[in-house]
Amino acid sequence: MNSCSRPSRHDTFTGMAQPLAILLAIGFLPSLVAAAADGATPAAPPPAAKTRVLVWDERQPAQKQAYGDRMLGNTIADHLAKNPALQVRSVGMPKKGEVDGDPALTAESLEQTDVLIWWGHVRHREVSWATADRIVERVKANKLALVAVHSAHWASPFVRAMNEKTVELALASLPEAERKSAKVNLITPKYSAVKRDTPLTPTWERRTEADGSVVLDVRLPVCVFPDWRHDGKPSKLTTLKPDHPIAKGLPATWDISQTEMYNEPFHVPAPDVLIFEERFQGGEYFRSGALWDVGRGKVFYFRPGHETYPVFKEERPLKVMENAAVWLGEQVRGQKP
Repeated sequence: MNSCSRPSRHDTFTGMAQPLAILLAIGFLPSLVAAAADGATPAAPPPAAKTRVLVWDERQPAQKQAYGDRMLGNTIADHLAKNPALQVRSVGMPKKGEVDGDPALTAESLEQTDVLIWWGHVRHREVSWATADRIVERVKANKLALVAVHSAHWASPFVRAMNEKTVELALASLPEAERKSAKVNLITPKYSAVKRDTPLTPTWERRTEADGSVVLDVRLPVCVFPDWRHDGKPSKLTTLKPDHPIAKGLPATWDISQTEMYNEPFHVPAPDVLIFEERFQGGEYFRSGALWDVGRGKVFYFRPGHETYPVFKEERPLKVMENAAVWLGEQVRGQKP
């Protein structure tokens, strides 16, 4: 607002006729003018809309060992609901044979969701690739952010998101003039356990056919790792990016009292940001808090969260979930850079 349009602190209300006319002429809100005329404080702006969070949980029966009847997903949701910036829904995976009609994953439901937190374990492929693609299309358009937790490394939406990231990276490896015309040949892996000497995925290779056309052979990521051990021993996490909003309020190092071990190499594209790393008593290591840009949106993977250990009854893993929901929601809603 121009300085000439605001009465100085020495003006009296009885001498405000001309300044008020100027305010009205430049389109100043009549309600604010009226408030100034009678000495009232202008009304506060409406509160910012809340980030809409959907916690989707397979609700594997084994979760009851650590979480009782509330289950793992509800335990996360109960914590998130305490944050006034979040509006939280918590849903369980439908019964076998009913997953295709999951009301939480319809286009209409996803349109009402800014951040999707996903925990799955033994029923991954019951969620169709078509449903996963619907989720990832919204991620790519920055209309939804995905948080995959623990064994959701094989969840259909996470796998599809990693496929998209792989193709983005493969195309970016070509000269710009070739990207639009290159044929992308996707080589889909068998989603099963790998060994330590299994060739790392994803990979891609450029070749030229006899007619001069360029082909990219892209081996998609298996989204798994060679070693795991569910012995319930502690792990130690290191916060590698303390200034990242997902790490807000977390110390430089912190422990989880009981957890399952995962060991690198993790067959996924290199993260754009690695926020946490985790080490285990047997000397194993894992990239346990990884963030990717997928299209215009974001995907975050947080490794801790085995169903039989009360990881999400501990303060710091819950803090990661809360930070991720708040910050990712801000990215989707365009509230902060």
